[in-house]
Amino acid sequence: MVRSQVVVAMTIGALAKAGGVGVETVRYYQRRGLIGTPPRGGHGIDGGVRRYDAEALRRLRFIRSAQGAGFTLDEIAGLLALDAGEDRAAARALAERRIVALDAKIAELAAARESLARLARSCAAGEGGGCPIITAFEE
Repeated sequence: MVRSQVVVAMTIGALAKAGGVGVETVRYYQRRGLIGTPPRGGHGIDGGVRRYDAEALRRLRFIRSAQGAGFTLDEIAGLLALDAGEDRAAARALAERRIVALDAKIAELAAARESLARLARSCAAGEGGGCPIITAFEE
């Protein structure tokens, strides 16, 4: 039994909507080389409209998921260039570098949170003078 492949042909607007992004985001990813730009259709009923396939949607969703995991667009380009079956070590190394960067960002945010919480407690105590929050940011 032969399975037939379903061919999805979406406009850029439909692709963007299915991927949960705006049209300009898709165009930006195209300019960055993360998503291909299909050729324009014929001059028939489509009037030269570009049509995106299921692979473009898969790639768009991959990009969004990778961004959600904290990868930069440059790192995502690197992941997309890897062969999923052959380059596990390279993908793992990229992920490990991203984990180190995320840990550093978490530490930075935790320190900022603690500083702000300290200022808020000082402000709530109402100890004379100006507001410690405003004063801290003026220095």
